[in-house]
Amino acid sequence: MRTVDDVLSEKGRELHVVAPDATVHEAVRIMAERNIGAVVVCSRGELLGIISERDCVRRVMLQGRSAHETRVDQAMTSPVRSVGLRDSIDRCMQLMTDKRVRHLPVVEGKRVVGMLSVGDAVKAQISEQEDLIEGLESYIHGPSASVRPPAS
Repeated sequence: MRTVDDVLSEKGRELHVVAPDATVHEAVRIMAERNIGAVVVCSRGELLGIISERDCVRRVMLQGRSAHETRVDQAMTSPVRSVGLRDSIDRCMQLMTDKRVRHLPVVEGKRVVGMLSVGDAVKAQISEQEDLIEGLESYIHGPSASVRPPAS
């Protein structure tokens, strides 16, 4: 079973952080430049929350507020759900489904070490299923046989 650490090792551990006193506009600019859907909000290395595109739409735009004037800490989700490096991808998918979130900060001790998105988790599950199918086909047909469609 794949873990969060496995996924971060493959995708990279680059983390995008914004300060709580930054503007929502700055957070959106970072998300747009990096083609990501959320950034973590930290102060002095401590995880305070997360701000996502969904937060920006619901807590800023729909309320008629200005992204240039609204601070991140006024629109972020806090407290935030997080996972650890040893958590399974299955557990992460269950948490994302149950809590209706698309991003989970990865925390080791008190330090944020990465971010897992629902896309990362789905990709990992598909890869794991493909590996399982390949292993079963190899077991059934033997290591040197290839799978061929039935003759018509």
